[in-house]
Amino acid sequence: MVTFLQELQEIDTLEDSLEVLNATATITPSIQKAIDFSIQAHQGQTRKSGIPYVIHPICVASIVAFYGGDEAMICASLLHDVVEDTHFSLQEVRDGFGDEVAEIVDALTKIVELRDENIPSGISDAKILASALSFRKVLLASIQDVRAIFVKICDRLHNMLTLDALDEKKQIKISEETLVVYAPIAYRLGIASIKNELEDRSFYYIFKEEYHKIQTLLKENALVFNGKLAEFVEKLQTLLFEIGLTQEDFEIQSRLKRPYSIYLKMQRKGVGIEEILDLLAVRVILKEKIDCYKVLGAIHLQFKPIISRFKDYIAIPKENGYQTIHTTIFDASSIFEVQIRTQEMQKSAEYGLAAHWKYKMGNQISLDWLNIEYKDQNIGEFYELIKSDLYREDIAVFSPRGDIYSLPSGSVALDFAYAVHTELGDNAVEAYINHQKSSLLERLNSGDIVRIITGERNGMRCSWIPLVQTAKAKNKIRISCQNKLKAVENKITIQILATLFNQKHAKIEQMLQQHNINNLLHLNITQFKEAVVKLLTSMRRKSSLFARLRFLNWAIKEYLFDNIKILSHKYVDGILHDYCCYPKQGDEILGILDNQKVIIHHKLCEKVKITETTKMLYVTWAEQNKAKYKIIAMLEDRRGSLAKFLLDLAKYDCNLLNISYKGYKDQLLVHFEIIVEIENKEVKELKNFVLHRYNIVEFQNIKDAYQ
Repeated sequence: MVTFLQELQEIDTLEDSLEVLNATATITPSIQKAIDFSIQAHQGQTRKSGIPYVIHPICVASIVAFYGGDEAMICASLLHDVVEDTHFSLQEVRDGFGDEVAEIVDALTKIVELRDENIPSGISDAKILASALSFRKVLLASIQDVRAIFVKICDRLHNMLTLDALDEKKQIKISEETLVVYAPIAYRLGIASIKNELEDRSFYYIFKEEYHKIQTLLKENALVFNGKLAEFVEKLQTLLFEIGLTQEDFEIQSRLKRPYSIYLKMQRKGVGIEEILDLLAVRVILKEKIDCYKVLGAIHLQFKPIISRFKDYIAIPKENGYQTIHTTIFDASSIFEVQIRTQEMQKSAEYGLAAHWKYKMGNQISLDWLNIEYKDQNIGEFYELIKSDLYREDIAVFSPRGDIYSLPSGSVALDFAYAVHTELGDNAVEAYINHQKSSLLERLNSGDIVRIITGERNGMRCSWIPLVQTAKAKNKIRISCQNKLKAVENKITIQILATLFNQKHAKIEQMLQQHNINNLLHLNITQFKEAVVKLLTSMRRKSSLFARLRFLNWAIKEYLFDNIKILSHKYVDGILHDYCCYPKQGDEILGILDNQKVIIHHKLCEKVKITETTKMLYVTWAEQNKAKYKIIAMLEDRRGSLAKFLLDLAKYDCNLLNISYKGYKDQLLVHFEIIVEIENKEVKELKNFVLHRYNIVEFQNIKDAYQ
């Protein structure tokens, strides 16, 4: 693979590119026709490097062919830029190459690349939104035919190979998108070889200083590392001979971990590269599955295993089909990661979904993880939901029939219900975990047997969203909450106006329709005030003399109590909290008028019943100079360490929004992710304090980060 990519990277003539394509693909009449068509279409076009543009689609086709792509995929690769960048139309492609090729080309054309004028370089809200939009288009296209997404990933891989021709700003922009969009998709498709290339090349362009530091250390210690690997491989080979295997029965590969993999481990542990112990990795490739377990037993008897790092993906494969036994062992004061798999598993791990093109037509392959209801979803929210499912540590749980379901670590019973079937999740009321009655929000562990009981449920609570882990469950709960919220907000608008103007519910509805006023106007304070003025003018004009006198000196005043703003035409002397729903800053709230007090509730509070006689006023949170920050901390594994950390945060008046336990990273440290809200003026001092006092992996404004 590495040699093949190096060869592609050095191509600068049409003849060389055609030579590589001829070496990787069987040139059928249709493929030859597509080659000729592409050369004609891109005649006179050049890339930024000055080489003929047509070399790019030919190289993409070579990568697709290298991974066993079928004739339609290779033709589509050759034609993937024709519709977008030349005068030829999709219909001409369809007429010349048929519907199958045309549909893939159409899907690829719709996946519009991010251009320099669309987004700024660097991480920002605009960057997130633009990446999200591109990402959604990738998924939309691939849902119709997954071969389109594979061709697109090959297209991105060749672009990364030729990135040196662009300026630094564009290099970073494209690499950021590659790292957060395309590498994760390659991971979920199980194509490790492409995922690794995309990650390492992106890492090089985005974090050049860190990349060079890691490479320098690896080069400086290459003799030591390679010596340790050679010594361990020799021990391993001897061990395999002792259990009856011959040289023909196995292959042992050794390697140092990849630069990006090392960098991620440094970030997670909050340590320098010198403190990363498990840089050395060995892979044992065997012919038979049973031999994998023989080798595992021999290794665990001979060397001391780190049990927490053991994973059997042969018995319980990952969702993308990945199968390998992972174990980590100590030997002579060194730590080695050992992977054990068969030759077939090796092929599948390297090529993923692409390993099965010859056995399955691409358009018949379905990926359940792409099946998300996205059409009415905010683009940014959609991106966050899906991305959370792309890179994840999995657990495996079982249905009562023994079916295996792969879920993110930390998943609850409701996640399992939605993984089985949407209808099961929608109607779930309780769960039985290992035959014990449990809540739908009970956390699952690998090996659990889960049974879901269905029935009539009052609905899902918005507070469940952070508790479930899968994108599908989060999305279903969010949609349910949004629907509830819309129904409540329709009532709120009418009741606020009915209270202000002392009119009946039906009268207000009629006036809103007459003046074409949105009945969700109370969501925006400016729109609300404008609508009130419009309705007031109408009432003064159409009412009786007595009514006009009543509205003569009528005016809305703003009241501010604590951090809540109230608009009212009557005197208000304070607010009350009913302490049934505990709304926090930023939550959706409503205000019920009771004498001269306003009672504050969450809009979805189950205790609140809004009727046509309910007196309500416009309430909203006052703007505060606060921001939300994500803090990832590695705390000592001892009683009270988390409590002490939270007490230190409290000294800076932090509002704790969420805390997640992420598990052990070694025997001494525990990983926590904490979301806080803090006054901007306090941020610098708090950051300096915690960075000095604690092992902090990340301290970042949520608005500035990819989550």
